[in-house]
Amino acid sequence: MGFPTVFVRLTGCPLRCGYCDTTYAFKGGKWMEIPDICQQVAAYQPRHVTVTGGEPLAQKEALPLLARLCDAGYEVSLETGGSMDLRGVDSRVVKVMDIKTPGSGEAEKNRWENLQQLSPRDQIKFVICDREDYDWARAQLREHELPRRCEVLFSPVQGGLAPEALAEWILQDKLPVRFQLQLHKILWGDEAGR
Repeated sequence: MGFPTVFVRLTGCPLRCGYCDTTYAFKGGKWMEIPDICQQVAAYQPRHVTVTGGEPLAQKEALPLLARLCDAGYEVSLETGGSMDLRGVDSRVVKVMDIKTPGSGEAEKNRWENLQQLSPRDQIKFVICDREDYDWARAQLREHELPRRCEVLFSPVQGGLAPEALAEWILQDKLPVRFQLQLHKILWGDEAGR
């Protein structure tokens, strides 16, 4: 967070999280070939590129796209909802995997075996809706020893849970997690075109 980054947003998602802020990515968009995507990314001269969605791994060309972006020398990250298989993701890609909380309405779709595909440079993210989600996420930290696997992020639902409340809970419990806000939303609001 904080680095200038080009986002490549892929359309489509098999999940319907109650707090989704990118419902516009469920459908629409325009079909582009991988060389065209890479050319458009290169025009920005970025160091960092994030492939996101929807759910990027729902697209059959996502894996070749990730590899091609890595080959071009970018620092590439993948934002995934965690319900799709992570095997096959290029090892050069930093994986940012959500673990869906009960408040998302999609917690039963968590693919727990994906934890085995994560390395210390990857991240696990919990989007927290309320105190119940927080307590559930805190239990998952312990049960799966998540902070030993990789960095863990706790993020309040934009416009739902007050960031101050989540920060206080984390501090009170001395959780080994990183607090995260959606910086692009703070800077530019809900503008999809940024």
